[in-house]
Amino acid sequence: MKELRTHHADAQWPTIGRIACVGRLSPQHEAMKRVLIVEDQPEIRELIHMTLEFENYELHEAPNGDAALQMIEKVKPDLLLLDVMMPGSLNGLELCKRVKADPNHKKAKVVMLSARSQASDRQAGLTAGADAYLSKPFSPRELLQLITRMV
Repeated sequence: MKELRTHHADAQWPTIGRIACVGRLSPQHEAMKRVLIVEDQPEIRELIHMTLEFENYELHEAPNGDAALQMIEKVKPDLLLLDVMMPGSLNGLELCKRVKADPNHKKAKVVMLSARSQASDRQAGLTAGADAYLSKPFSPRELLQLITRMV
């Protein structure tokens, strides 16, 4: 899978993923909540990005759990949107467990996104430490309302 690489607006190093803002960081931008979208399907990742891009969020994207783990250290997201089933060594549940076990990131909110909607699937997400579980397909409005309540 190909990784997207761009430059953070005020940084000298490349990041894996994409950031929605460009130019210099303003004081208003610094107050923006950072959201990391972790989804292996580019179309779904883009839909989520388009849903949130006009809100007051700094958006970052990763195509899998391994790339997300690297980004989490650099971005320090306030909210992670994690697909449950992803290729690579870390699926969404494993990534959620790692984030919640890390003292530096355990305050980050986690929303699991999955096509699996059985009660046992939801329970697995919550057991992994997720703060919410949203079944696919979901409406952009439903996602936005959930995120607004969480951050």
